[in-house]
Amino acid sequence: MKKCQVGSDTIRMLALGHPWVIADRYTKEWPQGASGDLVALVDQHSNHLATALYDPTSRIVARVLDRNKIQLNVAWLEEKLTQALKLRQHAQLDGSDAHRWVNSEGDGLPGMTLDRYGDYLMLQLYSCAWEPHLANLQRAIQAVFQPLGIYRKMRPQETRALEAKNRNKEYSQLISGSSAPVPLSIQENGLNFLVDLREGLNTGLFPDQRRNRQELMGRVAGKRILNLFAFTGAFSVAAAAAGAKKVTSVDVSEKYLKIAKDNFSANRLNPKQHEFIAADVFAELARMRSQHRQFDVVIFDPPSFSTTKKSRFSTHGGTAKLVAATLPLLEEGGLLVSSSNHQKVAMDDYIKELRKGALQMDTELKTIFLAGQPEDFPCPVSFPEGRYLKFVISVKQ
Repeated sequence: MKKCQVGSDTIRMLALGHPWVIADRYTKEWPQGASGDLVALVDQHSNHLATALYDPTSRIVARVLDRNKIQLNVAWLEEKLTQALKLRQHAQLDGSDAHRWVNSEGDGLPGMTLDRYGDYLMLQLYSCAWEPHLANLQRAIQAVFQPLGIYRKMRPQETRALEAKNRNKEYSQLISGSSAPVPLSIQENGLNFLVDLREGLNTGLFPDQRRNRQELMGRVAGKRILNLFAFTGAFSVAAAAAGAKKVTSVDVSEKYLKIAKDNFSANRLNPKQHEFIAADVFAELARMRSQHRQFDVVIFDPPSFSTTKKSRFSTHGGTAKLVAATLPLLEEGGLLVSSSNHQKVAMDDYIKELRKGALQMDTELKTIFLAGQPEDFPCPVSFPEGRYLKFVISVKQ
């Protein structure tokens, strides 16, 4: 194992428990190696600090695996996966078979995640440093979780290369076991959802919002709901199943809204009793405002960045604009349910965006509930970058 000296700033961050080594003038002097090599991080006196996974192609040039000297073999991986499984005893997973088994840095396996969808698992690698260890990782996953099949999902940074040779938009590869049905029916909070483990960059359900959808369900009985950026309608289904009077789902994608209708039907909810609108969100908000439409609850959980033919949205600045556009449609005393998964926006800054939008409309919003990701998405207290999800419920007054 090559010794790689790190500077004082990195030594301090490692002492605080941070799992990353960011490329700097010290890492430029490291001995040459291949992506996936194990390296020993040392100080100027060659004292061992940690064992890390080397990724010379990334800004995160090394990811800490252990404070001690280790061998990255099947036995070590099985132990880490077993620890992750044990940690999930703190998660409220009754009625849910879609959740996260391994949350990257939160489970001591930086640069990878492992999600459960029923009897199948979805592995995602965020660093090419894991590629040389994929076979061992696959064997360890099979031994600990015993799934019917393991898929490996390609990540967005690989998308352009994939697009050229992957016209059918299948971004997943079955690496072990048998193929999952298409679509695959899974459960979340006792509700049924349809997912596709092969096609697209996302499966059709984001498990990190599981507890937040559960929170919403206790607040919507008899209410008129507007769900913006509805995607495949998980929040819409949760609201309708909890007794919402009518749910209006808006998304630019007709394909996603078709899946949303199927998700309604999968829960014996008649989609014809609700409303599905394929349109640019901001254009539709303007149209609804001209029609003087009103709702008791408005939900938005937009992507961090998206572009349509008519508009462009990003969390920075876009959230305030979105708040200002939705408030005229929200009844006095109504709930604004807002969320963002933008990693670089902290909760305090996100609330400032909500405030900015409210001030533009001369309206007061009072925050009554704050949350983030659920227990199966653990995050070390020494790794603030891992606390990415913001979920806020506010009352319009």
